[in-house]
Amino acid sequence: MRLSHFRNVYNEYPGQFWLLIGASFIDMVGNALIFPFFAMFLTDRFDVSIARVGVIFGIFSAAGIAGSMVGGALTDRFGRKPIALAGLVVSALGNMAIVLTKDFTVLYGIAAVIGAVGSIGHPAWQAMMADLLPEEKRAEGFGMSRIAFNVAVMFGPIIGGLLAGVSYLLLFSVDVATSLITATILFFFLRETRPEKPASAEPEESLLQTFRGYGHVLRDGVFLAFAALGMIVWLVYFQMNTTLAVFLRDEHGIAPQGFGLLLSLNALIVVLFQFSITRRVRQRGYPSLLVLAAGTLLYAIGFSLYGWVAGVVLFVAAMVIITIGEMLVVPIGQAVAVQLAPEQMRGRYMAVFGFGFAVASGTGTWLAGQVINQLGFEWVWYLAGVIAAGAAVAYVVMHFAVETPQPAPEIEREAGD
Repeated sequence: MRLSHFRNVYNEYPGQFWLLIGASFIDMVGNALIFPFFAMFLTDRFDVSIARVGVIFGIFSAAGIAGSMVGGALTDRFGRKPIALAGLVVSALGNMAIVLTKDFTVLYGIAAVIGAVGSIGHPAWQAMMADLLPEEKRAEGFGMSRIAFNVAVMFGPIIGGLLAGVSYLLLFSVDVATSLITATILFFFLRETRPEKPASAEPEESLLQTFRGYGHVLRDGVFLAFAALGMIVWLVYFQMNTTLAVFLRDEHGIAPQGFGLLLSLNALIVVLFQFSITRRVRQRGYPSLLVLAAGTLLYAIGFSLYGWVAGVVLFVAAMVIITIGEMLVVPIGQAVAVQLAPEQMRGRYMAVFGFGFAVASGTGTWLAGQVINQLGFEWVWYLAGVIAAGAAVAYVVMHFAVETPQPAPEIEREAGD
């Protein structure tokens, strides 16, 4: 019975979708292998401070924002597959260059190149997912991608630790291999997914016109409001991966291993329940923006609890609440962003949507530090609750203001193009 259930679910989705999920999982495992040990590698190999390593991460983040914006335009202009392939190959070569270089200052340039060129493929991956699935299946599809990500996070760091114990060169080499294997699978087996224009459509845009298309995105008020709300929600969520570990250690004496178990619990819950939750949301026809409001309200409850409670059991309860919210917010949010994008501008819309994620990840820890210095550690969680609750209210207001998200209007060429 159980096997037949899985078979039925498998048959609901096209083979190319499963190919994309499998290929992305291989790449995710490579990322999960290396990311937890990257800062450790840099400090050990070059004998530099964490502050200097932070500069490298800052360059990655800043260049990644620019690369993602360029990648969104190139994805719409040249197709999803070549841009995704370029990102994978450059990331592989760049990571090998990192482990082979002997001069720390050279890493500044390498980080800029990897951050920019390696990130051009991010909008392409999201666009491919949207291209391969009908609208009613997209939230489930993004949910499955999150399951793959969390499985990679559960096992990748364990394998990475074993490899790093042997050699950092071996660790980076395996990561490079996963990127190249993923690229090979995409090259030989994945078809181009960019929707074909009808024969009656206007001629292909020039590259300049494609980049100018970001002006249309920036004039789409509903989409920008939705993306801004997403950025605010991500700003709250990122405290889980950064500030929370320090808070639990310094304020409650929770060892890093204990925090690691909390994150493992988060990943395990997603793996076990993400698909069933997104499917139930679809089958019952809940309005997407109200689902986002509910998930964000759970963020408000879960994060604020860390400021009010003490004890391992209550910390676990707060993490469970946050994780349930996450399973509602992340895949539904991605699906709505795709729904709001006109088909021919999907890459650029997803690049702008991803901008909020990058800003939140780049500034969230710094902002938390300012709150800690001025008000105290517990105020991070009080304010996180207030901010998330405000975002939940905003989603409700948006729901009644726009009813349900509708695709943006077709793009008209500007005079003279």
